[in-house]
Amino acid sequence: MARAFPSAVIESLRPLIDGGRYPIKRIVGEDLTVEADVFKDGHDAVAALLKWRRSGEPRWHETAMSLVDNDRWRGVCSFYEIGVYEYTVEAWTDKFRSWVEEWTKKFEAEIPNLTAEALEGAELIESTSKRAHVAEDSTRLQELSECIRTANNSQINDIVHSGELKVLMATYPDRSWATQYTPPPRVIVERPEAQVAAWYEFFPRSAEGHGDKESTFRDCLPRIDDARAMGFNTIYFPPIHPIGHTNRKGRNNSVTAKPGDPGVPWAIGSEAGGHKAVEPALGTLEDFEWLNGEVRKRGMEIALDFAINCSPDHPYVREHPAWFYQRPDGSIKFAENPPKKYEDIFPLNFRCEDWPRLWSEMVSIVEFWAARGVRTFRVDNPHTKPVAFWEYLIGRIREKYPDAIFLAEAFTRPKMMKELAKAGFSQSYTYFTWRNTKQEL
Repeated sequence: MARAFPSAVIESLRPLIDGGRYPIKRIVGEDLTVEADVFKDGHDAVAALLKWRRSGEPRWHETAMSLVDNDRWRGVCSFYEIGVYEYTVEAWTDKFRSWVEEWTKKFEAEIPNLTAEALEGAELIESTSKRAHVAEDSTRLQELSECIRTANNSQINDIVHSGELKVLMATYPDRSWATQYTPPPRVIVERPEAQVAAWYEFFPRSAEGHGDKESTFRDCLPRIDDARAMGFNTIYFPPIHPIGHTNRKGRNNSVTAKPGDPGVPWAIGSEAGGHKAVEPALGTLEDFEWLNGEVRKRGMEIALDFAINCSPDHPYVREHPAWFYQRPDGSIKFAENPPKKYEDIFPLNFRCEDWPRLWSEMVSIVEFWAARGVRTFRVDNPHTKPVAFWEYLIGRIREKYPDAIFLAEAFTRPKMMKELAKAGFSQSYTYFTWRNTKQEL
């Protein structure tokens, strides 16, 4: 007959974020300690296991949980590969331990006739022998069952408390009425750089530090080697894409650019392309791939700025005008953060009618650079875009590139920062430089 109700209660599972709505996070090799309240009706003993597996795999890994206190159980596991995993707790009535506890109490009370109790234990051991998939274990359990049927109380007590019997019975428990916590929560396991990395930022065009000459990707290695010598392992580049011409900013945010002014790298897009192209003054895409390879050879990596900004010259403006904020007069609204104005940037409308195609296109940008070896992205102002969008994008990227890391460049309220972390960001900016008092720090 199928079991129609749970045989144990499993509740107050920790760690758990929003009831399992969002995954928890760990670093490769870091322990995951799971606790839960596990109990059942009556006086029978309970056994519990911590189970975990990579998402999509059929087989669970298991480790025994131990009783802490007051029905609180704890188990520990570790993950040795990056990826998305799930974990849960399974519990059942430990019939053998329940029988051992009952036998021990009666034996210590010197009750002379324990024949019925001995037969109950022998049957439990015999039934376990039928579950044993190792022939030697099955045979030994049958022998121990027969010994308990024929031995005196003192001999039975010695067998019951022998390490051999305990190990064999624990190896093949009766879990036919087991209860499992559902649905299993998820855990994202990331590489160590998701927890801590030393970033060095510079503009590639200023790599050589000459005010009268702009540098290219091919000129960046000496500065990168200097950064490596100082202990940095991540080179962060502001946007490297083509810079727009319309409303190009000059020095000190001047609304009029002079001949030769390079413009603002965050005003992305020109006749040379958009987010999947590089600024011609820096070199070619092949030049960037060469530089990225050289950085990798040095045990470092390049972090790219993922700024979802478009200059008025970006191909999206011509090809997908509905993706932008349209004014009643038909013009497109430029970016503002009063009193600041960014006349050279058009922000995208993530709630436009064509949002599914827009979101998918943003994913394709990150995929484009990930396919070229980039695994770390510093995201510009993610708190100004829907959190659901980030959960979608980061989830899609990690399906193909589980080692991808996203940093949230967000100076915003703590609750939004927390929500971005839940959506998948591994790192973030903070208000640390504005904190002064001991309580704030």
